[in-house]
Amino acid sequence: MSVADADRNIDTAAELPVSIRAPHHPYFMALFAAAFVAAFLFYIEYDAAALLLFSVAFIAVPIFAMTDRFVFDGTLIARTGPLPRLWAKATAQRTRLRLSHIENVETQASRRIKRGSRIRYRYFTTISGRGVSFYIASVSENYHTFIKRIAERLSEEVLDTRTIEVRDYLGERNETISRAAAMQIPPSDVLEDSLAVAAKRSKPYLPNLVAVSDLDPEKLRQVANELRLSGSLLQAIEAFRRALLGRPKDGWLLMEFARCLESFAGSERDMNASRKAAAVMRLAEKRAGADADLLTRLGETYFQFGDIKRAEKMFRRSKEAVGDSFRALRGMAEIALREGKIAHAILNFSSANSAAKTTALRRWTRRETEYFSHLNENDEYMELEISRVNLLGKLARVKLASLRTCIFGLPMIVLGVSLEESLVANIGWFLCGGAMVVWAALLILTRMLESRIPFDLVEEDQ
Repeated sequence: MSVADADRNIDTAAELPVSIRAPHHPYFMALFAAAFVAAFLFYIEYDAAALLLFSVAFIAVPIFAMTDRFVFDGTLIARTGPLPRLWAKATAQRTRLRLSHIENVETQASRRIKRGSRIRYRYFTTISGRGVSFYIASVSENYHTFIKRIAERLSEEVLDTRTIEVRDYLGERNETISRAAAMQIPPSDVLEDSLAVAAKRSKPYLPNLVAVSDLDPEKLRQVANELRLSGSLLQAIEAFRRALLGRPKDGWLLMEFARCLESFAGSERDMNASRKAAAVMRLAEKRAGADADLLTRLGETYFQFGDIKRAEKMFRRSKEAVGDSFRALRGMAEIALREGKIAHAILNFSSANSAAKTTALRRWTRRETEYFSHLNENDEYMELEISRVNLLGKLARVKLASLRTCIFGLPMIVLGVSLEESLVANIGWFLCGGAMVVWAALLILTRMLESRIPFDLVEEDQ
């Protein structure tokens, strides 16, 4: 096979549709509810109905779950599950979203498993536009491929910071560990022991850097970020430290190192590491100069850290360096909202609309400007929206309480049935059944209240 043929095969493979499983927790909840009802039917001696419900649920629900996938063919994202399609038809919603219609791509990370200094992260990405949102979790091996394929075709203005990191650095964990070993970066357990010994001696940890000067700082930076996103934080810190030996004045490298230190501080609850992260961020500010992109990313990082004043300063420096930029203006608008300055948020969203490079972002910023303008000008509309948001918060708390009630009732059912205490079992059935009914009703009500109140509704009442 010639080199040209190999290149064509690679390009063709890159354009093939890629798919990923949709989140399965709604199906698990449905399966649990069906099993609970079937168990109750067995309890009241409706054995035939219970067996039928149990059989149908444990056959149908897994089939629905396995066929529910997100598919990206290079131009649009589609959800293929039969139940989501039926629900979309019933509620007049979309099951497809074109790349040109995407307004926001946001990624969150949560710590799932912690073993020593190593963490297993679960990533959740929300892709939204045209009134539809697709929620994608890293439960499948091709999560990175799916998100990367989409993110590479979108403007970075649409992507948040963590999505950009997922696109550029998230990969196969074992491959990342192998690359780190090839660069002579010690394993996490070795680093942890060495740091503990150094701490007892009150001396800094200085490992044996064999041929570190021969390593490319850019390759070290790449591996360091991959280690950080894969959860090997101590190895990532060591890789960043070695990269900074070669490029001590690199503002981007300093910022990424600070993000790694802050992640480590959060996982270990280490205030010393958090203070070091803040110090490294200040050093990155000094090295940023007039790099507007770096200043904007620093502002977004400060915003994630909760340092609103420093974030606003970075956004303003970015604006002074190159004028209006969408990411900086959006960051300033979010800060204004955090501080309750609606008029400032309107101004920044309006400016962001002029600076946006895509039609989808111009549509989104125009919608945000109109929404907050109505809030600022119409007291009745603001009261309605505040009431809606407060009600959503209360519903979330009640949903959590109903879940706890259900968990409390399950042992009572088991205990009552095993000891043949009908009173205890009946109380358990009542608590669990009532909690599940309340939870389902609140779930539907929450879905109804998630959308903003239309402006026309208030205007017609007036």
